[in-house]
Amino acid sequence: MHDMLAKAEGAALQPKFLPPQGGLRLQSGPGRDLIFKVTGEDTGGLFDYFIVEVAPHGGPPLHVHHIQEETIHVLTGRFKVRCGDETMILEPGGFAYLPAKLPHAFLNLTAEPAEIIVVYVPGGGHKFYEELGPVSRAEKPDRAAIAAVFERHDMTLLGPPLSAD
Repeated sequence: MHDMLAKAEGAALQPKFLPPQGGLRLQSGPGRDLIFKVTGEDTGGLFDYFIVEVAPHGGPPLHVHHIQEETIHVLTGRFKVRCGDETMILEPGGFAYLPAKLPHAFLNLTAEPAEIIVVYVPGGGHKFYEELGPVSRAEKPDRAAIAAVFERHDMTLLGPPLSAD
C-alpha cells in the first residue's frame, strides 16, 4: 500500500467532476453495464469507483481476485453476496468488504435491474472489463477464453454464478 501511495503522490492527479450519468461505460457481459466514475488511471493506481447495473437475477460467476480488494454497496435491489464460506443478503444501503484471495460472487435476487457501487483497490479494473466484455457477450461465450481473461488480470474463474436458493 505504501508503494501505491508514493506512486499517487508523485503523479499529477487531477480532480474529476461528472454529471449523474457520466463516466466510462463498459459492458462486462449480457445485462451488466458498468459506469466507471474514476479508474486507476485517474487515481494514480489507488482505486476504481464504479456503478454496476446488474440484470434481473444476474451476477458474476464465482471468482477470486489475487491482488484487488473489493467493496460492494447496494443502491437498489436485493443481493445475495458470498465471500469465502459466508453468504449474506444485502438490501439497499447494505455493504460488503471482499478481501483479496477469498472466492466471491453476488446475485441480484430481484426481477428488476439493480445497482451497486463497487470499489477496487488497487485500481485498474476497467482494463479487465474492456477485455472481458467482448468475450463474454459473444453469441456462444467460450469459458476457456473468459477464464484466460481472468488470469491475465490476476483473477481466477472458479465456478458458475450463484443460485437464488
